[in-house]
Amino acid sequence: MISQMSWKADRTVNMMRVFLLAAIALLPAAAAAQPTATCAVEAGFSPEGSASALVLRAIGSARESIRLAAYLFTSPDIARALIAARRKGVDVQAVVDREGAKNAASRAALNLLAGAGIPVRTVSGYAIHHDKYMVIDGATVQTGSFNYTAAAARDNSENVLLASACPALARQYLEHWQSRWRQGVGWRLKY
Repeated sequence: MISQMSWKADRTVNMMRVFLLAAIALLPAAAAAQPTATCAVEAGFSPEGSASALVLRAIGSARESIRLAAYLFTSPDIARALIAARRKGVDVQAVVDREGAKNAASRAALNLLAGAGIPVRTVSGYAIHHDKYMVIDGATVQTGSFNYTAAAARDNSENVLLASACPALARQYLEHWQSRWRQGVGWRLKY
């Protein structure tokens, strides 16, 4: 009887050891699944000026990549900032609405990007490609109502949200961006 109880106790202890070892082995995976940092979130508004300033600061902070999705793109300031990022070695790519790219200001801005070696595609598979966001370095998302236009900065009531150090959010936006990029048609310089 004692030996049978001893055997059961040994079996229970061994099962507990296996369970504890498994739990210890899973701790790094559980810790990795938890966010290691809290996203830093900032907001900007126009026509007060903070929206445009936040967009330009976000572009200037890029070290590796910028993926831009836009409905309208006519802003000379934002075009210059993207070109400057490209010149410092940042991989910049843009996808814009095809109909929104038909006016003279859009053609001029997209020609500037393409002429600087920035790949641009246009999307026509939707009533409008109404996205307005950037994914920066795979960890920062800039989004909001702000079209990348001078009018959005100067005349409209718009908002910009910048979420930094948010890789999980950035991955979701990047997946969306990649789906639109795959649907797009390459921009050819137009004069």
